[in-house]
Amino acid sequence: MLSTGLPQGAVPKLERPGPLRDRVYEALLELITTRSLRPGQHLVESELAGHLGVSRQPVREALQRLNTEGWVDLRPAQGAFVHEPTEEEADQLLTVRTLLEAEAARLAAANAGTPGVAALEELCVEGERAVAADDVEAAVILNARFHAKVMELAGNTVLAELAGQVDRRVRWYYAPVARQRGRQSWIEHRELIAAIKGRDEQLATRIMRDHTEHTRKSYHERPRD
Repeated sequence: MLSTGLPQGAVPKLERPGPLRDRVYEALLELITTRSLRPGQHLVESELAGHLGVSRQPVREALQRLNTEGWVDLRPAQGAFVHEPTEEEADQLLTVRTLLEAEAARLAAANAGTPGVAALEELCVEGERAVAADDVEAAVILNARFHAKVMELAGNTVLAELAGQVDRRVRWYYAPVARQRGRQSWIEHRELIAAIKGRDEQLATRIMRDHTEHTRKSYHERPRD
């Protein structure tokens, strides 16, 4: 365990090329959304700079950007802390997610062909394996990929762009309940695939709405650390 509380191996390698401040931003955002850096955790510039192998300046710039976007709280005379989302913030975000993804499911049922359905089935198999192995990190990633694929199959670029804006926050809220949702989440994914394959737009909409609502309720009912 590193001094800032990061598990060994959790720090992502910075991709090159690209502005250093952007790469540091992406690395820190990934650590936050995967909860390697946990809500409320103190973020020490010098320590983060050491872990990422950079100077303090790009870390400071990244923290300022993350503060602007609501991922980090900068407190006078105290420093930077990972934002602790309120129940209201979570409820608003997950409600918006339900609206976007229910429409995506309907459009996917109308538009998806055999290759698209096969891709969903493959992701579902991988997700079920992750759950069986109790690999929560993989389950969170595969859950995001599954929903992104449904959005892709919907074929609506504007809808996909809107969903992309909330994707990382959805992962942030899903991570604490991934184990709690477990196998049931992928059972619901199977039901959704069947509705999309059968081109049943109303059923696909209802299943996705119920599915995302279950995640919202699970977040509010989750055990607190």
